[in-house]
Amino acid sequence: MAYHSQMTDSLSDMIACPKCDGLHRVPQVDIGAQARCVRCGTVLMAPREGAMTRIVMLSMTALILMIAAVFFPFLELSTHGLGRKSSVFDAILAFSDGLMLPLSFAVAALIVVLPITRFVALIYVFAPMALGWAPAKHARSVFKFAEHIRPWAMAEVFIIGVAVALVKVAGLAQVTLGPAFWAFVGLVIITVLKDNFMCRVTVWQTLNARSPS
Repeated sequence: MAYHSQMTDSLSDMIACPKCDGLHRVPQVDIGAQARCVRCGTVLMAPREGAMTRIVMLSMTALILMIAAVFFPFLELSTHGLGRKSSVFDAILAFSDGLMLPLSFAVAALIVVLPITRFVALIYVFAPMALGWAPAKHARSVFKFAEHIRPWAMAEVFIIGVAVALVKVAGLAQVTLGPAFWAFVGLVIITVLKDNFMCRVTVWQTLNARSPS
């Protein structure tokens, strides 16, 4: 038991590279500096000034854009004098009949529900700390959950798939992009910026330091 406790303590200040699994001792990194893996050069830590505030603001902006992206017209197809507008919500409902119902739930979850859940979770975790307060109750569990669902929040994958489909459809009908399309584009850009501002090691260090034991 004592050996196990010593081993756990010795690993508590270690960090594994997400690409090559190389182990490093967690360094002291100044704001604006970077710590890289000595084996493959992957950035391990990159704390930034005001990062938590920026993440909260970007997450709130992403929530607003997501609402617009779901309910506003996404695109309009017109050919031979006939036209039809469609939104993301319409696309989800298109699979809601019969055996296609599970696909409707999957589309809604991957491109709407999970991204929104992750944005709300990040706001819950970062907003109190951005104001200088102690972390919210269960903030560590909520952040762990937000990181767990991150690969499944596929709003950016959806917009890439739509872009590929538009290339094929453009030769058959006239395509007019609606405001929801550009909202989705903005959402993808904001998601990339948000993840770029987030140093996950620093977040865990801050949560552990500020959370009551």
